[in-house]
Amino acid sequence: MSANNGGNQNLQPAHFTHQGGQRARTRGVSTMNFHSATTGIAANVMRNEINQLIGKCSDAEVKKAFGAEMHAFQNLFNRYLTERAKGQKIKWDSIKSPSSEQIVPYSKLPKAANHSILDKLAVLKLNGGLGTTMGCVGPKSVIEVRDGMSFLDLAVRQLEHLNETHGVNVPLILMNSFNTDDDTARVIQKYANHNIEILTFNQSRFPRVSKESLTPLPRAPDSDKSQWYPPGHGDFYDAINNSGLLDRLIAAGKEYIFVSNADNLGAVVDLNILEHMIQTQSEFIMEVTDKTKADVKGGTLIDYEGSIRLLEIAQVPKDHVEDFKSVRKFKIFNTNNLWMSLSGIKRVVDADIMDLEIIVNHKVADSGEAVIQLETACGAAIKHFKNAHGINVPRSRFLPVKSCSDLLLITSDLYTLEHGTLTMNKERMFETTPVIKLGDHFKKVSQFQKRFKSIPSMLELDHLTVAGDVYFGKGTVLRGTVIVVANDGAKIELPDGTVLENKLVSGSLQLTDH
Repeated sequence: MSANNGGNQNLQPAHFTHQGGQRARTRGVSTMNFHSATTGIAANVMRNEINQLIGKCSDAEVKKAFGAEMHAFQNLFNRYLTERAKGQKIKWDSIKSPSSEQIVPYSKLPKAANHSILDKLAVLKLNGGLGTTMGCVGPKSVIEVRDGMSFLDLAVRQLEHLNETHGVNVPLILMNSFNTDDDTARVIQKYANHNIEILTFNQSRFPRVSKESLTPLPRAPDSDKSQWYPPGHGDFYDAINNSGLLDRLIAAGKEYIFVSNADNLGAVVDLNILEHMIQTQSEFIMEVTDKTKADVKGGTLIDYEGSIRLLEIAQVPKDHVEDFKSVRKFKIFNTNNLWMSLSGIKRVVDADIMDLEIIVNHKVADSGEAVIQLETACGAAIKHFKNAHGINVPRSRFLPVKSCSDLLLITSDLYTLEHGTLTMNKERMFETTPVIKLGDHFKKVSQFQKRFKSIPSMLELDHLTVAGDVYFGKGTVLRGTVIVVANDGAKIELPDGTVLENKLVSGSLQLTDH
């Protein structure tokens, strides 16, 4: 196998039917007829706009690839229009909690010992996101998170150690977006002499759509990046297939792929899950874990009319959102650690039966115009695979870094790092991690680094809230519940060696027991 560094995917053109153009001849037109007519007009307008975009490509090869990609977008857009016209919503009364066969506890998996099965595995990181929310430029995966190493460094180190220890060849695959591909290609050059094969491909590039006119924002194929978007990780299936990488992996003897978010530091290869997948002949396994108050918006597995489905908050009717957030009814959520059969993916893609629920993401363009992005989720494909089920894994397998609050957690003494893998410090008395809430002054990585002379010891911490202009000295120790609040215009500088245990620190640096 060889690396495929990005480029447009050779998607197969979709076929479209003309639905619109019929005028109402009477005043008593039903709502359904009105929506159907509007849908047909919008589909035609979009098709014309897309054809104009394609026509602006001069290079024949580029035009073919871009055209196929745009037709794939049109297919998704038509589905969106149809669903919107029908007002299709999930039947809430048909939702049931998954059965014991649909969710298997990790503790019940047999202990695997045959490491040779690792040669059947490939590992993929979803690498399309930028680090902008944490104030960083470029791919999020290159942010330094621990001991001078980035997310990508840690993933490479993990697999390199796995390959060396067991004499296997587990490749690392990166699904990039047009936002991350160039930077990632430069970064991975530093791993050239490592004992790991790194492969890349690009997910699709779809046009943002004006919410008002339902027309694409870009006027040309080379329009500014801000007018395009990567359509969510549900695009994985088409993208890996159309890049040619799926066939190359199968030809090289790979049978399974482990997919996870690049920023989830808990998503490491697990031999027990792989062995379980082989023994149960499952084509798809989703790792879920117990929900806490911090996870109430996370997607969950449900039994829907007898089959297993992923339910995302975006699909939930407004009057049932609180029910969805309830820990009582929905006790687990999707970690987006997904194990799949490569032959299963090939079967589903070739049969063209992939029908992933559309997530409508509302955004505002740089011009101030309201736009929509039509996206899909990778885990939603679970309904299409044979013997698909969830495994309820320990929380340690879900360790995402979405903010500097998460960054403080994983850089502290709560975790130890060995061969690229973070594990909970054995000296920590509790299995759960503390709740950390850092205010806006800590939002960017550069601010975070400036405000901590060194990372505090948090082995005995339960809860930390920090708000306002606060600085931590070297050797700070935090225990129990600690709240540090600097009022507007005030600054708190905790001196070196400060020990805070169940304390509220105010702007005047008064220490108060509570």
